[in-house]
Amino acid sequence: MPLKERMKNHLCLALLLLWSLTGTAPVAAAAAEGEQPTIYTIVQGDTLWGLSQRFLNDPHYWPNLWAANQTIGNPHFIYPGQRVRVYSDRIEIEEAQAAPAPQATKQGAAPAPQAPRLEEAPQPAVFTINGSEGFLMENGMQPSGVIVSLHQNREIAGSDDIVYTDLGQANGAKAGDRFSVYKKIGAVSHPLTNIILGNQVMPLGELQLSEVEEKASKAIITKSFQEISAGSFLLPYRDRQVTVPLKSADRDLVGYIVQTQTGNTALAVRDVVYLDLGKAQGVQPGNMLYIVRDVAPDQRYALAKIEKLPVEVIGALVVVGTSLNSSTAVIVKSVDTVYRGDRVELKKSR
Repeated sequence: MPLKERMKNHLCLALLLLWSLTGTAPVAAAAAEGEQPTIYTIVQGDTLWGLSQRFLNDPHYWPNLWAANQTIGNPHFIYPGQRVRVYSDRIEIEEAQAAPAPQATKQGAAPAPQAPRLEEAPQPAVFTINGSEGFLMENGMQPSGVIVSLHQNREIAGSDDIVYTDLGQANGAKAGDRFSVYKKIGAVSHPLTNIILGNQVMPLGELQLSEVEEKASKAIITKSFQEISAGSFLLPYRDRQVTVPLKSADRDLVGYIVQTQTGNTALAVRDVVYLDLGKAQGVQPGNMLYIVRDVAPDQRYALAKIEKLPVEVIGALVVVGTSLNSSTAVIVKSVDTVYRGDRVELKKSR
């Protein structure tokens, strides 16, 4: 039997059981299109683990439910009265809505009937990046070209300034071509092995070629985010602002946070990090990974030797860009401080 059909069967059984215990059937919410969700109200004793097991027959789904819903702070606490939308392949937490204020009526007059409340179809979770995240330029990766000089031998260039590059007709360049401008911040080593993975690079701006000769060209800086100087390198132009939808994982992977955008060791929500997982390992933009730490067992109280305990999930991050063996990610959830060197896990959707 296909997986999705099995999940639907488990959902139906769970809802029938709930109906028999409470005497009330959950109310189906109207969706604009696609599958109609079932609405369930959380009661005392419910847990994310239990909801995932009951409705999806997958107790390991709960980190997805926690990380994708901003209304849940600590993953270990949900509250009676919260409403969830149950689909055949996912669960979503509804945001609390304020009750409408009662309208005054004339004495003896019947209260005006309220219009039925229409529920909007749930929108997929997406993350928008502004292009300032940077990335790891891995060993062996070559830039398209370099800014070799600034107009009138200036030290610094900005928007609308003229610069000169080593891109020419011999490289296939032509007038009108656009490039993104970057600079190297420094080498990045793996926190566990100390192997140099590449260089952290940050975007400086954008330029467009205006005149192209055989082995050189003249260009104008169309946008500058930071000061641009000779030696800054070029890569093919790419939009800065990109929307990244969440994408389910198709494999299990383990990696590490190898560097942070700011260089800070203590990290929190919205901080940018770089991972040692990339396209070669199967990571894709939109994948959500969980930041985890091992819990050391206290053997003094164990009747038998315990090799390991379940990991503690302390946060979640979303991949917003990938290279061959590395990726850029943004922390979207945390219940504890995140550090460079913390382990991340990608879990295949079950």
